[in-house]
Amino acid sequence: MPRLQAVSDWLAGTSLSTMIAGQNWTVPMLQSVHILAIGIVMASIGMLDLRLAGFLGREQSMRGLTSRFYPWIWGALAVLLATGLLQVMAEPSRELLNWIFWTKMGLIVGAALFTAPVRRLLEDRRYRDLSPGRRSAIRACALMSLALWVCVLVCGRWIAYAGGQA
Repeated sequence: MPRLQAVSDWLAGTSLSTMIAGQNWTVPMLQSVHILAIGIVMASIGMLDLRLAGFLGREQSMRGLTSRFYPWIWGALAVLLATGLLQVMAEPSRELLNWIFWTKMGLIVGAALFTAPVRRLLEDRRYRDLSPGRRSAIRACALMSLALWVCVLVCGRWIAYAGGQA
């Protein structure tokens, strides 16, 4: 905890932090762009997970959907990383000393590590061509992936309201 406080204090004293925090429009603009990128990630992940779960697009190739949505996901994740880092720079203590922030970071790592391999489970076959047991396993994994990403989203929104220290 003292290390996080020291890092937070150091970041708050940097010229980049004071420049970002010193402009009335910067933080709301960063948050707006961050939220738009979240929408892109969530919509793309949602489409892929709902396809994996067999709720929509059962006749569509998973490979085709992945090649369609992954560029959007990776592009939006790059925007999220950039805007997220700038938000941390603008308000380091709000982020770094907040347990919800660290929960969100852990969930992002967990969701990414869980989600990436799940896509390969279909082996680019149509949903109906899978055995019932395999369908059930894939559906459970897809719904777990979606739940993890929704938890990331909830934690991201919760950061604004959680004032507790890490």
